[in-house]
Amino acid sequence: MLPERTPSPLRRDALDAAIVDLDGTMVDTLGDFHAALTRTLAELGLPGIAAPTIETMVGKGSEHLLRSVLNHVLVLENQARAAIKTEALMPAAWDAYQRHYLAINGQCSAVYPGVLEGLEALRARGLRLACLTNKPTAFARPLLAQKGLDGFFEQVFGGDAFERKKPDPLPLLKTCEALGTAPARTLMVGDSSNDAQAARAAGCPVVLVTYGYNHGQPARSVDADDWVDTLTELRLA
Repeated sequence: MLPERTPSPLRRDALDAAIVDLDGTMVDTLGDFHAALTRTLAELGLPGIAAPTIETMVGKGSEHLLRSVLNHVLVLENQARAAIKTEALMPAAWDAYQRHYLAINGQCSAVYPGVLEGLEALRARGLRLACLTNKPTAFARPLLAQKGLDGFFEQVFGGDAFERKKPDPLPLLKTCEALGTAPARTLMVGDSSNDAQAARAAGCPVVLVTYGYNHGQPARSVDADDWVDTLTELRLA
């Protein structure tokens, strides 16, 4: 674990933009994941999975989440060659999951406290904003609109927008390119090691919220420039 330290406030005059993650950072979507996965598993004739278990699998994209859930359930069912069976099920499972997720998207989720105020403060400081998530774009855009967050962002990119997903730096670099800003002057705000690793590799400063889905690990154990309990605590000197 990294040693405890008191981070310095990020300088506003050193930033032109902020890239903000979605799941676990702006919106608590665990309920949506649980509902869609429960319906998907039932359609496949498989037992359900508990929400706390799903939480540890969130963050690397919907395909990774679904594959992890299928493998977990098949292992619990003591099915031999679970990994091979998972891959065989993926096409049908992915089709079912997309249908079920789009049907309930946003119904079992909620915006975290302080998100609206935090985004308003970032915008008031003159920062250009983009949303970058590993969630498919077809899921992300309707969710942002339903929760009244879409108007904050000049750009919205999902996990299918680029060749690779976070923690690869490519999505951050491409988002900076779309915003017309330098990575060193573009803040990444996320909830997990995926966001932090991508930001470090891209050359972006990074702040993590402490309440999200960091694979079951404390956000403060991840190398970052700052950690906040709400987006209203972002300190831009």
